[in-house]
Amino acid sequence: MKRALGNLERQLFAYAQMRRLRALRTRDLTGPLGISDKQERELLNRLAQAGMITQVRRGLYLVPPRLPLGGKWSPEEALVLDTLMDDRDGGRYQICGPNAFNRYGFDEQIPTRVYAYNNRISAERVIGTVALTLIKVADERLGDTENVETAGGLTAVYSSRCRTLVDAVYDWSRFNSLPRAFEWIRAELSSGRVGAAELVRSTLRYGDIGTIRRMGASLDRAGVTVAPLRKLERALEPTSGLIAWNPTRPKRGTLDRRWGVVWNDHE
Repeated sequence: MKRALGNLERQLFAYAQMRRLRALRTRDLTGPLGISDKQERELLNRLAQAGMITQVRRGLYLVPPRLPLGGKWSPEEALVLDTLMDDRDGGRYQICGPNAFNRYGFDEQIPTRVYAYNNRISAERVIGTVALTLIKVADERLGDTENVETAGGLTAVYSSRCRTLVDAVYDWSRFNSLPRAFEWIRAELSSGRVGAAELVRSTLRYGDIGTIRRMGASLDRAGVTVAPLRKLERALEPTSGLIAWNPTRPKRGTLDRRWGVVWNDHE
């Protein structure tokens, strides 16, 4: 642990705090501190190794708004995601999957990683103490979000409650969310927290054919009125192929020709 700051370290933190900087890039300090490129590189590496600043990538570092107690510091999730996206022109993200399941009370398990759809990066990263699973998607698959203020005063972008339910069906293999998601959907419809019409809109915009068929069958079984279901039906082409309602179990059960689904929830 670094217990004492040298003159350059103190100057770096004073400069960052005076300018209210949350991130520093290569050559941000050479002019203000009057140091060479080599001195700057060694200074940043020294502080990163001491855990007082956090390296996002080579040449990009996050700095705390004030010196942390004990000298160690790690950025919060929203700051890491904001910085990663700001570093890529036009980058956007939304926290999804297990993190959103927990936020909306669908699942009590607290994830150890942050899952985020984004339009720039596909990777698993660890930045500071923040473990990330970054899922790159097309621009049009981003949306239907809500902003959440963090304890640190930042804004984290989450998939909305409705969008999270759709993703639980669409991205079930990644999030291990079926058949649990069908129970979540029934509970949300029953409580009125989510409406059938908005579920249909989100399914049509962000789902695929399998999502439409499983969502249609689930809403039909839940007694949803005809009008929203017709919108889903119009998005489907006639097919003789069948998919399992629960893709984690063998495709054996009652056939539902309307949605092209096999009800395999009972042996």
